[in-house]
Amino acid sequence: MSAGTSTSVHASTTVDLPIQQAFTLFTRDIGTWWNPDHHIIDTPYSHMVFDGFVGGHVYDVGTDGSECRWSRVLVYEPPRRVVFSWDIDTQWHVETDLARCSEVHVTFSEDGSGSTTVSLEHRHLDRHGEGWESLAASISGGWQSDVLDLYAAAAARS
Repeated sequence: MSAGTSTSVHASTTVDLPIQQAFTLFTRDIGTWWNPDHHIIDTPYSHMVFDGFVGGHVYDVGTDGSECRWSRVLVYEPPRRVVFSWDIDTQWHVETDLARCSEVHVTFSEDGSGSTTVSLEHRHLDRHGEGWESLAASISGGWQSDVLDLYAAAAARS
């Protein structure tokens, strides 16, 4: 994981899954491994959805059926790549100004032995405006420990 003067943050992991299964776990099955404490929905959390198409969303659903759409699916190319927006501001609220949103690029690469390397790059953090450096600092370790490590643990259980 790295951060610094760059406007991007990087993280990666390798899972012992074929590429299609690794992609499906990251996208369709995201709610089975994403940290349940990392949601910004205002109501009690029920589950998380990752729409499997460009123009879809990544969102949280509350126990009352309400939704918090905090991301847009920008690229969906199974099983190699997915890109989604980060529509969360520096105060951890939904950002409605799309020009102030960053992007999360995730690629999946087979290693030839049945394992898949998952590489994540959170790009354009400076688009969030004033305070983007503190956002970058807070997520720099989080993408690894709070996201990809949980993902890898779920993959190991698969």
